[in-house]
Amino acid sequence: MRGLSSERLQSERPPANASEGAPVTTGNAEQPSAIGRAEVFGFAIVALLVIAVVVVLYVARAFFLPVVMAFVVGTMLSPAAGLLERGRIPRAIGAVLVVGAVAAGAVLMVGLISAPMIEWTSRLPELAARFKDKLHIFDPVLALWRELELLIGGSDTLTGFQLPKFDWVQPTIEFLSPTFTEFLLFFATLILFVASWKDLRRALVLIFTDRATRLRILRIINEIEDHLGKYLLTVTLINAGVGVATGLVCAIARMPNPAGLGALAATLNFIPIIGPIATFAILLAVGIIALPTLGTALVAPLAFVGIAFLEGHFVTPTIIGRRLALNALAVFLALAFWTWLWGPMGAFLSSPLLIVAIILKEHLMPPESPQLPSDD
Repeated sequence: MRGLSSERLQSERPPANASEGAPVTTGNAEQPSAIGRAEVFGFAIVALLVIAVVVVLYVARAFFLPVVMAFVVGTMLSPAAGLLERGRIPRAIGAVLVVGAVAAGAVLMVGLISAPMIEWTSRLPELAARFKDKLHIFDPVLALWRELELLIGGSDTLTGFQLPKFDWVQPTIEFLSPTFTEFLLFFATLILFVASWKDLRRALVLIFTDRATRLRILRIINEIEDHLGKYLLTVTLINAGVGVATGLVCAIARMPNPAGLGALAATLNFIPIIGPIATFAILLAVGIIALPTLGTALVAPLAFVGIAFLEGHFVTPTIIGRRLALNALAVFLALAFWTWLWGPMGAFLSSPLLIVAIILKEHLMPPESPQLPSDD
């Protein structure tokens, strides 16, 4: 026992060459953890909360989609109602006038688009057969593809170009199209929101008792209203220009119903990324069916590619500016998420909701550490 205690004392004794006051490190000293247990628990709780919110938004989309849509569109239209109120028009009447004008514009666009779509839908078997006949020009490419499949051990089962079946079209339209109840909920909420927006924002600010917090909330609300209003106005004007240019190109290329195609291009352009791609595919399909040669059928789609390139890389960044410019990856991820969650209306809401999220992040989580230098 005496030998063991002496060995333990010698092991615990500091080294002889260690200077007084110098820190002594031992091999079994525990290093502090970079992420504490409280941070892990907090992250887990936040993750579970986010998952729960997403599940609720997905399951109750029939309620939340029209309400959130009304809130976002109402915030965009509130400056117009405020302008009418400053012109001595009561807020409630101004809200009805603004919402009525937007609804009339939407009905006009739907009328321009729906007329040719109804006509083409009634002739779908004939148009599908014509489309299939026009695509025989790709038979050499398909033959080469079959040879490559045979070389790598595939089966020679492809006898020609086959159009996909359209059994999925009606169920998809029924799933994506909002019901009459959702439309009614959207318009009622939109009118009431625009009419009572001043009272709502005052009540939201007065919830907090601290003066600094009230000022911060007021700045956030003002900035969201200003940015969403500018976003709606600029994007609407830009998309109208895209629609007019597309209609002119379709008229020059002798495409059928150029006004309807232009209105379709303007409407789809409200949906980032997906809208221009869908417009190009529709113009290509219409050109192949309606025009005699493949060369003439490619005129309008390729011209639209040029229009979309100019709009996306020069016109929109110049008009909107850096303050409203959004990161391409963030736009794509937001588009994918909200489209998966709420369909086409979610795709329309993706950019406005991303703008709101960026504004909230800038005000509620300001950077406290020094920023990295720019690459310039």
